[in-house]
Amino acid sequence: MSASSQSARASGRFAAVILIIFALVYGYFGATVEYSFSSDPIGPRGFPVALAVTLAAFGVYYLLNPGEAEAWPEREGRNAALVFLVLSALCVLGMDHLGFIPAMAVLMAGIARLFGATWPFAIGSGIAQAVLWWSLFGPVLGGNLPKGPLGF
Repeated sequence: MSASSQSARASGRFAAVILIIFALVYGYFGATVEYSFSSDPIGPRGFPVALAVTLAAFGVYYLLNPGEAEAWPEREGRNAALVFLVLSALCVLGMDHLGFIPAMAVLMAGIARLFGATWPFAIGSGIAQAVLWWSLFGPVLGGNLPKGPLGF
């Protein structure tokens, strides 16, 4: 087995361990959901626990038989993934303070920049997408989206 193949299998096993850990945490929180006695026969615990068991089973299978996986991305790809995760976290954390549209505009503009868009195009498309998603999830589907200090 070549070194790159061993590295790919190691990254597959790493992903399997992460999946198993996620399944265990998700299953724990799913099993601790409180509900009234008059709930349906399975209750709200049934689906999360069943999903956690399924994820854990697939994780164990993948850990034992990882197969071929894609190698880790180069430095530029890892940096882009990290920037995406940070932007996403900032969007979620900032939504209550900024409002849905400004937070989503920043996220969408940042993603556009990651894919090579110019600043003017990234800002314009970020604002347009934020308004589009607000229109869809707010007025059309009746969602309750954070307004922020500007009222949108």
